[in-house]
Amino acid sequence: MPVQNPYEQYQINKIMTASPAEITLMLYEGAIKFCNIAIMAIDQKDMEKAHTNIMKTQRIIEEFRNTLDRKYAVAEDFDRIYVYVLKRLFEANVNKDKEILEEVNTHMRSLRDTWKEVMKRCNKA
Repeated sequence: MPVQNPYEQYQINKIMTASPAEITLMLYEGAIKFCNIAIMAIDQKDMEKAHTNIMKTQRIIEEFRNTLDRKYAVAEDFDRIYVYVLKRLFEANVNKDKEILEEVNTHMRSLRDTWKEVMKRCNKA
C-alpha cells in the first residue's frame, strides 16, 4: 500500500537510506522527543500520554542495550548508563515525575551530543 502523505514518505526514505550511525542519532533524538512529550503530558495531567511516551523512551534505551557490542570494554560503561536511565524512567513512570524525566533528558542529550562528535570525527578520518 503506497504512502499518501509526502512527509511520511520522506521520513520513511530518510530511515531506509540512513547509515547505522545516523540511525543511532535518530534514536537518541527520538528518546529526547518522547521524553519531552511525556513531560508536557504530565503538565497537562494526561497520564496515559505520559505513560505511552515514557514507554517509547524505554524501548529505545532497551534497544541500545540489546545492540551493544560487548567485545569492546566501553560497552559496559554504556550498559551501566542505560541501566541507570531505565531505572529512572521506571521511577518517573510510576510517580509521573517530570523532574526525573528532565534528568533523563539531560543524559540523553549528553549521549546524543557525544555521538554527534564521534560521527564528525569519523567522517574526518
